[in-house]
Amino acid sequence: MNVWNSWRRHLAGLAVASIAAVASVGAIRAQSQADEGWNPRAAAAYLDARAEWWTTWPNAARDRGTYCMSCHTTLPYALARPALHSRLSETVPSSAEAKIVSNLLTRARAWRDVEPWYPDQTRGIPKTSESRAIESVMNAVVLSRRDAVAGALSADTRTALDVMWTLQMKTGPEAGAWTWLNFGMDPWESPRSPYFGASMAALAIGSAPDHYAESPEVADRVTALRGYFQRQHGVVSLVNQLHGLWAASRVPNLLTDEQRRATMDHVFALQQADGGWSTVALGGYTRIDNSENDSRTDAYATALATLGLQAAGVSVADGRLRRGLDWLRRNQDHASGHWTAVSPNKQRDPESDPGKFMSDAATAYAVLSLTFRP
Repeated sequence: MNVWNSWRRHLAGLAVASIAAVASVGAIRAQSQADEGWNPRAAAAYLDARAEWWTTWPNAARDRGTYCMSCHTTLPYALARPALHSRLSETVPSSAEAKIVSNLLTRARAWRDVEPWYPDQTRGIPKTSESRAIESVMNAVVLSRRDAVAGALSADTRTALDVMWTLQMKTGPEAGAWTWLNFGMDPWESPRSPYFGASMAALAIGSAPDHYAESPEVADRVTALRGYFQRQHGVVSLVNQLHGLWAASRVPNLLTDEQRRATMDHVFALQQADGGWSTVALGGYTRIDNSENDSRTDAYATALATLGLQAAGVSVADGRLRRGLDWLRRNQDHASGHWTAVSPNKQRDPESDPGKFMSDAATAYAVLSLTFRP
């Protein structure tokens, strides 16, 4: 009987210990969420609302009931929103995600027949070739990153990659890259933007599953892309170079060690006293309306800098990187879910939809940075 009583006390002790352990794990998880310091659900709500708005905006409407993708709202949304699925225990894409991919596939599958986003006939030469190139890269990167989650390269993605490769430049200063839309709008639609486009293309091929980037049939094209990066990396803005660091984390030898180190050193040298970065400082931009540009820390630059630095292998134990990530955690607008950034091109009404474009990008890049995994 004494043995039995002793055994019962032992089992009871184990039960108490198990309950304590579960409680401890729960406390750790709760503390971890509190330490996160930002609100993923609010960020998702903001991004979803802005993406849904874009699908109905008359200015975005295009041929056959489709709409164009944008470098500031729908492209970063499509890249960032899947990173929130696990955080929010989502098992299916959001409605806005599904709409964007469906729209993209509609246009990609009708590639030969659908009109370009900006035809030469209405927007002037060479807007057709610019439109085709930028759309091909966007199609490839969104679909490749979708397939990376699924773990297999789909027929649609392989076709999108094939189309993208047919538009790769073979001569001139952009050889190895793609021509890009130029509306004189930094950082994504200006004469300085082809490097950004090449970075998106590199992310596409580096994200594609089934060792696509190493496949013999694209070896020459990947070699040409590497050549472009190694020629251009040191002469483009730090905004562009940070995209290059991100892309280089997916495509081996895209950049040399010296190029990566020089970019990291230069970016850290421009870190501001509050831990963040300024888009104007990283990009060297001046406004076309001659209004005074805002050189204070902003969320787009800080998100991009911390994303690029993490992609380049900087540890979160590095105090400089940690200060940048802490700035992001402190500066989300918890009521709306967004992070704020302003146009480097002109003074805009922050309450207008175009006035929110930079904040759309900043919010998506903040999510990419705060959820980054090598």
